[in-house]
Amino acid sequence: MVRKRSSIAPDWWDYTTLDSALIADAAALTPEKLKGLARPGFRISFYDTLEEFYLAEALEYIEAWKASTPDNPVGICGPIGPTEQLPLVARIVNALGLNLGSAHFWGMDEWFDTNTNTEVSIEHPLSFERADRELCFDRIDPKLRMPEQNLHFPKANTVSYRASWSLGIRCAIMQGGQGDTKHWAFNDPLPRRGRWVDEPPSVEFFRKLETRVVDLHPLTLAQNARTSGGGNITLVPTKAITVGPVETWKAERVSIWQAGAHDNPLGQRLTALMISQRIVDTAVPMSLLSDHPNVHFHYYIGGLGSCAVRMH
Repeated sequence: MVRKRSSIAPDWWDYTTLDSALIADAAALTPEKLKGLARPGFRISFYDTLEEFYLAEALEYIEAWKASTPDNPVGICGPIGPTEQLPLVARIVNALGLNLGSAHFWGMDEWFDTNTNTEVSIEHPLSFERADRELCFDRIDPKLRMPEQNLHFPKANTVSYRASWSLGIRCAIMQGGQGDTKHWAFNDPLPRRGRWVDEPPSVEFFRKLETRVVDLHPLTLAQNARTSGGGNITLVPTKAITVGPVETWKAERVSIWQAGAHDNPLGQRLTALMISQRIVDTAVPMSLLSDHPNVHFHYYIGGLGSCAVRMH
């Protein structure tokens, strides 16, 4: 039977093409029931304050980098959304005097400039590399900073970035947020065209995707305009470079941080339900993490909200 069309963008796959009963089950989850979805390989943590939430996120950087040695280098792959943890990372590194000489960092994604057919420049106001450097790495004491070659930012020519995942560097943690399309990084659902007109891409196909340039779902454009561009959707590029599932499965742990600023109450519940019950559907890319052996969802309790209908 042909799946229903998206109620957001009819030429795309997304969570609105799922069975309505699954959506209803997710909407009915109370915070207590949500926390009860944890299972072996899938942990769920709640935080009472944003301060505790972002501190815990920052400490994952420290956890990874403290384990690094010249003989066994260790890194972390980090997001831009959220960003509030980044200045805390620099502050903790400086306070501890933590030498990052052998540590590594992978950026998750970057915008793609369709005018130049390359990644946006670091001068672009929405540049992820710029944000990482200004909010974190430039704030670390120069005596403690990791070498420039240990910073891996995705580029339009993905060869070097993809190769960095096969150099014997252990990725202890891949952090991420969750967008309105239920993505991590920019692993958006795919357009509804070609071989994927009637059914979303197979799990086997999606799992083989490496770091690549992607077209962004209209909902992702709107989200990034809302969260980062003051609502100016004309500022948001329509393509991006994103770390893929192939690299994601090289990370020992996938750690997803949801403060309530990026995805909505339904979305925060839906992906946890699907991962808990191992319901994998590429219209909800985050659900692929059902098959990863070590996934940890983190929620700010004040950002969970309610799925009750309220007119405003």
